[in-house]
Amino acid sequence: MRVTPDKLAEFRAEMPLAEFTTIHLGGSAQYFIVCRTVDEIISAVSFFQTTGFPVFILGGGSNVVFPDHGVRGLVLKVELKGIRLDEQGDCTVLVANAGESWDDLVKLSVEKNLAGIECLSGIPGSAGATPIQNVGAYGQEVKDTIISVKALDRKSLDIIEFSAAECRFGYRRSRFKLDDRNRFVILEISYRLIRSGEPALKYAELRDYMESKKLHQGISVGDKLGAVREAVLELRRKKSMVIDPSDPNSRSVGSFFVNPVLADGKYGDFLERLKRYGLGPAPSYKSEEGIKVPAAWLVENAGFRKGQRRGGVGISTNHALALVNYSGTTKELLTLASEIEDAVGDKFGIKLEREAVIIE
Repeated sequence: MRVTPDKLAEFRAEMPLAEFTTIHLGGSAQYFIVCRTVDEIISAVSFFQTTGFPVFILGGGSNVVFPDHGVRGLVLKVELKGIRLDEQGDCTVLVANAGESWDDLVKLSVEKNLAGIECLSGIPGSAGATPIQNVGAYGQEVKDTIISVKALDRKSLDIIEFSAAECRFGYRRSRFKLDDRNRFVILEISYRLIRSGEPALKYAELRDYMESKKLHQGISVGDKLGAVREAVLELRRKKSMVIDPSDPNSRSVGSFFVNPVLADGKYGDFLERLKRYGLGPAPSYKSEEGIKVPAAWLVENAGFRKGQRRGGVGISTNHALALVNYSGTTKELLTLASEIEDAVGDKFGIKLEREAVIIE
């Protein structure tokens, strides 16, 4: 099938993309479509497979940076809506379509007295992104609650259901981000939540905040979940990690870099470099995959500071991992990101991994 004017009339041409992202950067999409049903997604993907044009899948736009020159091909925005709650023993399975707001799902789970994702409050974006990134914060990750993920195979146009094990989750990653990147369109996710479960207070910062405010004493489990949600939202607001039009520091993609996880030998090399530079012990903690070092600490100790500016972009005044668009360009943002990566690599021998999805 060749590209015909009649067929392409179904798609919007030269759609500005910045308005669809939390960082407000990027040029226009050559073609753009919003899909609200699975059939619409299949139809759009199927047609563009015949054109030779690339197809980029867009969700909530909270973790993506588009280039200044825009995107050649199709940007397909997934807006599948729908939520279902299924009772299973002492658990409730929350089944959400990919276009649902993630924070709305967390809010609903807390209101329904369902534990398992309360610490993931305030994270922007859509549910469809959560299995891709294995979204996590304050001691919780979605891999701990996900039962299954339904996705469209863009090659075969088959809908496949993956178990949690088949998703191959790791720290801020999954098969959908690595080996099968750009192969699948996430359609639906099932999360197992615990009815009247205790909230998670594994993360020291959150636990200390709760204890300092006495937010979890003498209240019911349901109220505890609500208290944890409000505490997480407050902590995130202080770091400008909650989208707020009145806060210029929230014009970002959240954490731009992933906390590096070092194997024992690599961590030993890192400690030797700290001695060489006369730096005290760096904060670190053990995880299932190795020793995790806060990327924010590396950024600041490589010579960058909160509030530092480079033209129209800069580092948030409230969090060293958030690169902020004040009035700049994608080129400026990526130049700053590369400077940070080079400085951290030169000083500490660690290559920072970008958590943000950068579209070339």
